[in-house]
Order: sequence, then structure tokens, then C-alpha cells
Amino acid sequence: MPGRALPPTSRFAGDDGAADPALAAALARLAVDPDGGLAAVVAALASARVLVPVVAVEHADEEGAAHEGADACAAPAGPFAEARHASAGVVAVAAPDGRRALPVFSSVDALAAWHPDARPMPAEGPRAAAAAVQEGWALLVVDPGGPVTAVVPRPAVHALASGAAWRPAVAGGAVRAEVADAVGRALRDAAGVRSVRAEPGRGAEVAVVLAVAPGLTRAGLDAVLGDVRHRLAAADDVTAAVDSLELRVVSAGDA
Repeated sequence: MPGRALPPTSRFAGDDGAADPALAAALARLAVDPDGGLAAVVAALASARVLVPVVAVEHADEEGAAHEGADACAAPAGPFAEARHASAGVVAVAAPDGRRALPVFSSVDALAAWHPDARPMPAEGPRAAAAAVQEGWALLVVDPGGPVTAVVPRPAVHALASGAAWRPAVAGGAVRAEVADAVGRALRDAAGVRSVRAEPGRGAEVAVVLAVAPGLTRAGLDAVLGDVRHRLAAADDVTAAVDSLELRVVSAGDA
């Protein structure tokens, strides 16, 4: 069913608030195919119109006194600054891992189901991603109120913002070869590490399995892991491809 009409804007006049067909199809696929569906959602966002919620927030007057608004986590609007006024702002939501995410909606109806008082601000998917990047928010969450919710990971958000294509680090139950190679290059010649492999994570997207030299003291192991974390964080090709990493340690004899 068509959604309620959006307020006219210079770029979105005539938009009735309904979901972009490609984005709606990708969300439907996500419900039955989490891996391929997420890639389809990100691809659809590259050209889809989404709705960014603008809601009342708490703000302070010149004397510093707080005034009540909606119970939301507000931040400067960045590229959406033209939509803000003294008592409204773009909001962030908290992901389960504590990172902040910009909520966006496929339709006016999906937005109203999440927050009936929010005002829909239409934007292209890449522009919404650029707003999240500018604010330092790691993720986009599409339709957080359902019926199908898509969490767009950090590498995909940056790819959307820059107009680049995105491929998930894990596909078909395995880490992509180029991602595994990037991890290996980052840890080449790392002291105390005998071998490295990358596999799908349990609590993170990718697990880095380290075979370490036998006989390390606790302090020695801590030093090895600290160096590994530093190397991975400094490897641009790893951070650009992988949303989250976990480390697993095995003895070199068990690798």
C-alpha cells in the first residue's frame, strides 16, 4: 500500500512515502537469506530513497537549563543540518554491541511504527551513510521497528558513503580469500606468531586464529596479542573489509 505523502522538497516532490521497490525486495530476501539478503540491501541502498527520522530532543538554553524532548540519543545532524531546528534533531540508536547507528526507514509506515511522532526527512541512501560517517556512527539500521530489520555493517556504510561497491568479508560460510590474505599480510613477521588463519567468527564477523610459540609466559602472550591488535588496526585493507574481529589462540603444535 502506498504510504502517506511526504512533505514536498526540491528533490523528493511527489514522493508518496512508499518503500523503494528494490529495497523492499531486498528486505524481503533478507528475511529468508541473511547473507545474500544483506548484500542485496546494501546494493539497493546505493540508489534508494530512505527516510531519516527527525524527532524532538532535549536541548539547553543560554543559561544551560535543560528542556525535555523525546527520549532519544541526539547528535549534530551533519549533512542533514538543514532539517534541524531548535527542538529537533537526527537521532542515533544503540546497536547490541554498544556502537551507535543511524536509523533509516524504507517507508513512512515503517517510520510511524517505530516512532509515530518522528518527522520523515528523505535522503538518498549514500547521503544517509555519509551522515553516519561524519557523525562517527558506525552503522546504519534499516527499519529498526521491523517487520524486517537490516543492520548495515561499518565497511558497507563507508562503501555507500564513498560510492564504492561492498562485498561482505564472510560469504558462503568462509572468509573471502582476499580478506584472509590481508589478515596474513598484516601479521607477517609478528613476533611470537607461528601461523595465522582467518575464519568466520563466533561473536565477531571474522576470527583470527593465531598459532603462537609454545612456552610463552602470560606477560609474553599479552605482548604478542597487543602487537597483533595494533597491526590489525593499522592495516587499512583489513579495517576496510572487516566489521569486527576476534582473536583465538592455539598452540603452534595444534595449528
